[in-house]
Amino acid sequence: MPTAKLSPIVTGTLGYDYIMNFPGKFVDRIMPDKIHQLSLGFLVNTLKKQFGGTGGNVAYTTKLLGLDPILIAPGGKDFTKYMAFLKKNGIDTSGIRTFRDVDTGAYFVTTDMEDNQIGSFYLGAMKYAHTLLLPKANFVVIASNTPLALASYVKQCVAKKMRYLYDPAFQIGELPIDELRDGITHAEIFIGNDYEIALTEKRLNISRAQLLKMVPIVITTLGSKGSRVESHGKTIKIAPAKAKAVIDPTGAGDAYRGGFVAGYLRTFDLQTCGQMGSIAAVYTVEKYGTITHSFTKPAFEKRYKDNYNQVLSLT
Repeated sequence: MPTAKLSPIVTGTLGYDYIMNFPGKFVDRIMPDKIHQLSLGFLVNTLKKQFGGTGGNVAYTTKLLGLDPILIAPGGKDFTKYMAFLKKNGIDTSGIRTFRDVDTGAYFVTTDMEDNQIGSFYLGAMKYAHTLLLPKANFVVIASNTPLALASYVKQCVAKKMRYLYDPAFQIGELPIDELRDGITHAEIFIGNDYEIALTEKRLNISRAQLLKMVPIVITTLGSKGSRVESHGKTIKIAPAKAKAVIDPTGAGDAYRGGFVAGYLRTFDLQTCGQMGSIAAVYTVEKYGTITHSFTKPAFEKRYKDNYNQVLSLT
């Protein structure tokens, strides 16, 4: 039987990803002196519909790594196929509530030849995310969601004294400053890419040193350059894992989070957790889509050893 320690609650979006590829560079289409009246269109050469959303992506990867996540998020009237996929892969869907008056959320993203991305997320059923209640758990992943949902889940975690990872991502610029600050202050881990971390510091008008005093662990993902984990005055640089091929970066950040949490809840050291995140992320970029990758624990352990020359045991 799984222990409570390895059964985190995972919140976040659920949606259908519409992934497109632009065989050019966004930077060649953007004129800095016209940024105030931006109007762009891209002729894409691929379009695929996949299962996605931050909650679904993180839960899927943690399940592959031996955790038993409880996924809590809303789905819409067209969620049947996605629900079947989650159940087939052994993910606890008891916390998913289906709303019949609206479609499931959808993410429309275009990736250029340098792996830069421009995307938009249609809320759909996610407009109800803030109404969902979190059961008591050992750990909660608060992944990117609506501002109302992020605030609700932080309050619920604080009230129930539940540890959590805070990942407001796209909503850093939208959240009221006091809610952003509260989310970080009560978190055990704060994570974002380098742009999101910098934006957080700007919005809160704080330095990196001040941010590090607000939360025990700060993780900065750096794309193909790896990541950085900062905690208690120490900075750990995580080298990127080697990809066999870079097909699609969509969902790599969510896979990183899943890999990190899978190590963290096993009480591995932060270096190992970050390296697990990198290995999980590289599996994703080698496939088109966010949760189209798959691996066994022995295969993951071998790839970890091949990349970092260290032994990893996920038993």
